[in-house]
Amino acid sequence: MTQPFEFLRFTPNGYINTAIYTVLIFIAAFILLKILRAILTRFIHKSSGDLRVDPTQFKFLNNALGFVIYLIAILILFLTIPELEKLGYTLFASAGIIAAIVGFASQAAFSNIVSGIFIVIFKPFRVGDIVKISNLYSGVVEDITLRHTVIRDFENKRLIIPNSVISAETIHNANIIEERVCNHIFYGISYDSDINLATKIIQEEAMKHPLFMDNRTEEEKQNGNPAVIVRLLEFAESSIQLRAQVWTNDPIEGFELKCDINRTVKERFDREGIEIPFPYRTIVYKEKKEKKD
Repeated sequence: MTQPFEFLRFTPNGYINTAIYTVLIFIAAFILLKILRAILTRFIHKSSGDLRVDPTQFKFLNNALGFVIYLIAILILFLTIPELEKLGYTLFASAGIIAAIVGFASQAAFSNIVSGIFIVIFKPFRVGDIVKISNLYSGVVEDITLRHTVIRDFENKRLIIPNSVISAETIHNANIIEERVCNHIFYGISYDSDINLATKIIQEEAMKHPLFMDNRTEEEKQNGNPAVIVRLLEFAESSIQLRAQVWTNDPIEGFELKCDINRTVKERFDREGIEIPFPYRTIVYKEKKEKKD
């Protein structure tokens, strides 16, 4: 019966030695990988002209191609080089060794691969999404590999998180359905400040910002609903808490808008007599009573 890759099998009198053969196999694998990735890239560019292509699957497939091609190359070496073939049979002859390898892979590498496949299939996030992982890490998803997910944070640093870890965490995704964001901006004013004037100032400063987006429907506009809704949340210990709802096109613009209107609102509050209070403390000194004889 013919064995797999019998046509490549070495003979003692072969003209190509093992080292050269190994190099040739890996060169062939490298060239094949380049060709397949070029075809994949061409397909992506061609498809992008007709519809919006989600790059997540293609990036994952691009990373998986390297793993599969080089794994096949190593398998060919073990099947065609007599010395490696004997070594392979020796290694895999023991059931205990096989169990140890399978057990280790299932706990580490295999779990990451499976988690990566689930991420690509169910898409809790995609390449290019802005995410926050369990309130600890946030940034833009840059790549999804077989083993880990790469997130570029807002300091341009890369967070390398294993797929099995990120799959078990709570993920805040700012782009999974749409990119528009309702930014909640909080202000505290003193109890003797004019609430209506403070509300008007916040609305005017928000609507003047170039990144502000009017998210009202035509019906809401006709009914006179405000573009920026300011609500009184609570009566706190030393202030009245107000919350403004301001829409922007995406979270990045939202952060910039928040920073800018915080400054302009504070300047308007100062000019128009709206106080932003800070906690007051009243300290009472008690005199020590003298004891009577």
